[in-house]
Amino acid sequence: MSIKNINKFLTVGFTACAFTTAVVGCSDFLDQMPDERTELTTESDVVDLMKGAYPPYNYQFTCELSSDNLIDNNAPHLPSNPNDKQVENHYNYASNARWNDEMFRFEPAASATWSDYDSPGQIWDGWFNSIATVNAVLEAIDKIAAEQGINSRNEYLVRLTPQMQAVYGEALLLRAYDHFVLANIFGQAYKNETVSAQEVSIPYVTEPETQLIKNYKRLSVKEVYDRIIADMEEGLKFINDSYFDAPKYHFNTLAAHAFAARVYLYHHDWDKCIEQANMVIGQPEDDATLLRMSMDYSTFADCASADDYANAWQHPRLNNNLMLLNTYSTYARKIFGYRYSVAGEAASEVLMVRTNSQLWRGYIVTPIAVVSGMIFSSSQHDYGFFSCKIQEQFQMLDKIAQTGYVHQIIRAFTAMDVLLERAEAFIMKGDLAKASHDLQAYWNNSIETFSEKDKESYVTPGYIQYMTDDMLRKNFSNAANNKKPNCFDDWNFLSENISSDIVVSAEAVPYMNCLNDFRRFEHSFEGIRFFDLKRWGMPWTHYFDVDKTPYVMEGTDVRRALEAPWEALANGAGTSRPVETVKTNNQAQQELRRPANKDLRINPKN
Repeated sequence: MSIKNINKFLTVGFTACAFTTAVVGCSDFLDQMPDERTELTTESDVVDLMKGAYPPYNYQFTCELSSDNLIDNNAPHLPSNPNDKQVENHYNYASNARWNDEMFRFEPAASATWSDYDSPGQIWDGWFNSIATVNAVLEAIDKIAAEQGINSRNEYLVRLTPQMQAVYGEALLLRAYDHFVLANIFGQAYKNETVSAQEVSIPYVTEPETQLIKNYKRLSVKEVYDRIIADMEEGLKFINDSYFDAPKYHFNTLAAHAFAARVYLYHHDWDKCIEQANMVIGQPEDDATLLRMSMDYSTFADCASADDYANAWQHPRLNNNLMLLNTYSTYARKIFGYRYSVAGEAASEVLMVRTNSQLWRGYIVTPIAVVSGMIFSSSQHDYGFFSCKIQEQFQMLDKIAQTGYVHQIIRAFTAMDVLLERAEAFIMKGDLAKASHDLQAYWNNSIETFSEKDKESYVTPGYIQYMTDDMLRKNFSNAANNKKPNCFDDWNFLSENISSDIVVSAEAVPYMNCLNDFRRFEHSFEGIRFFDLKRWGMPWTHYFDVDKTPYVMEGTDVRRALEAPWEALANGAGTSRPVETVKTNNQAQQELRRPANKDLRINPKN
């Protein structure tokens, strides 16, 4: 299988140059054959290359569009405000692009190309480019070792300077992370060793690209996870924060342990997940450390604009933000005012917009959303919510032409997410007392970090309540009778669709319902909901167009693995779907080509 498309290599050059002020400066480098490019001969060269190895593109919009977080505004739906008259309405909004329609119908994005921002093709391209850069770093380390007469990497690692050991660990962690994200987009969720050994995932690439077309075999889900874990565990041995000039934009120590916690959770290694989570947020009884690492909502007290809120959400100074990715993306422009958005019933489910909660009263939106920059678009038209945490950062290059680069910061790992992952692992182990502690901490620590003004506005009058275990069980039980979003009477679909080894007891159901509610809110607009739906085996339905045509995603549907972009399929990429579900445009495959010199500049208002 050829990972890259027709014109370019999957090479070190693209990512290395991605965040310079002129992408055109990269083109000459990319146009050289591998043996003509600058050799990585010194440790300084390797360090510099590693700084530019991180993936340049954003997966969030594609994953949100594939999840149950967005609705089709053109399909009749109830208003998001439960106080409004509950009558179905619909609008006539344009799609941002035709491939959005295809993906919302759970079809391959056949009309998208590598150059379409936030598309599956761009994700595939950019994240495999990151992998290629990492592999070039690792190859360079081996070459430097060989030049010193050392034939064993392990022996060389012992002799490496501490900085180079840190680079080695960072490279392995990034390679594991890149594959992990790609696997969870283009492959099925991990189920168990038997089933996952039979389901197709992605290639696991460990060699630098040295030729135009190179075929790779798509491995099984089990094989990919085995290799992710091997790289991750090796990388953890060497990670060191002392040599990062901007630690939050690298795999720093806390981010590395947060990544390990996530991988182990997805792999059903509950004890290892808890162990790694403890390295980030402290032991379960260490409430002081947990509070210190929690999201600090007081940081929004002086915010006045969307940019202010975005800077507060994305700032590296926050203890909650463990690792940030700087990507090129127009995601913030697609999620609001177009056909697909967080509106209607989806808004009430994602942002906890409801009136029947025991946790807050007096306002339809939880105050946590209010004080953290979640804003409703219009009181007159229910066409979508927008979160300032995905507000773009625009880099102006030409003030006269009004062009530049549009950036989107991804909060790759946060302490609050680690807390919810640990809570889930406790639920799966049957330790409901500790799970309750973590779920209460997620909610109560958020309130505790409100500014004094917000506490006076929301807490003192009793509009928002601190949560107890009794309140948790009452608020998230009896889902069918109270029709509470994100709540189920049982979680049998998890054992039926994922693994019979996973059983959520009746006693644990309220805790899973609470976890589901909190995780959906915590990761709103961030794409992780798609991963949760897959790994829990949860079914969902998209309603399309004015006739509300249902597109149902069952718990074992092969379409849960997004199809590889058609350019990759045209070059021999094996599909993870049955052949009859793959829709590609052969004429487009022949006519469309990615530009040799892709200019990422864009107008700030487009």
